[in-house]
Amino acid sequence: MKKLHFTYEMQIDYSSQVNSCNFTIKCIPADTLRQKIDNIKINMYPETDYQWGKDGFKNLQIWGKEDKPHKSFRFRIEGDAQTGLSEFEECEDTDLSMVFSCPHGLNKAGETIRNFFDKKINNIDACTYDKVIAVTKLLFEAFKYQSGSTNVNTTAEEAFSQGCGVCQDYSHILIALLHLLGITARYVTGFIIGEGESHAWVEFLDDGKWYGIDPTNNTPVNDDYIKIGHGRDARDCTINRGIMQGGGLHTQTVSVNVREA
Repeated sequence: MKKLHFTYEMQIDYSSQVNSCNFTIKCIPADTLRQKIDNIKINMYPETDYQWGKDGFKNLQIWGKEDKPHKSFRFRIEGDAQTGLSEFEECEDTDLSMVFSCPHGLNKAGETIRNFFDKKINNIDACTYDKVIAVTKLLFEAFKYQSGSTNVNTTAEEAFSQGCGVCQDYSHILIALLHLLGITARYVTGFIIGEGESHAWVEFLDDGKWYGIDPTNNTPVNDDYIKIGHGRDARDCTINRGIMQGGGLHTQTVSVNVREA
């Protein structure tokens, strides 16, 4: 177990004035069997009223509307997390878990992934947990991390075909491979010890329990990780969404820091 302090900061700068904006933000960790969250503080500029709620996958989110004209929007969240309280999360909604058993959006397998599966994975004989460990290792050996080589719309098949990508791509490809094995799996976003941006990994269902695996680092999720939320693919886990009047072009910068408290 560890006690971690985390901060997440996002700033969006616009080329022209935004007259109004409706926003939804999903970067707020919630209590689970494996983590407990305390001392959450949220700051926004311009100062804006917001409401709490949950999305369709039961992830925490806030939403609101900003009517003050602005050319920059800043959001900061910080808090503490007690991590490593359990190795798994319970599957509390069997019907909802079925959503994560089918290929969707960015995690669909194409010819390249299917050929890799047939050659390397199809004949693995092991229990579900050990199969996932084996598949993750094979993916780690076959795929390389390269920052900037993909974008938010890159599919699992596109990334695997070019042989490199980032944590989003590792996770989409692993989900595609696990689906071919008949294993239920979902995309996860969160934080990991260190500085940088948010991270992505995978949770798979085994005997009514969700276990975390990080294909980018070829390791089971441990007490260095803080989970934000999960979905079918990265699009379900987009941290910031909004509809605005004005704004023109925009640039977005994100900074994450996680350290032992």
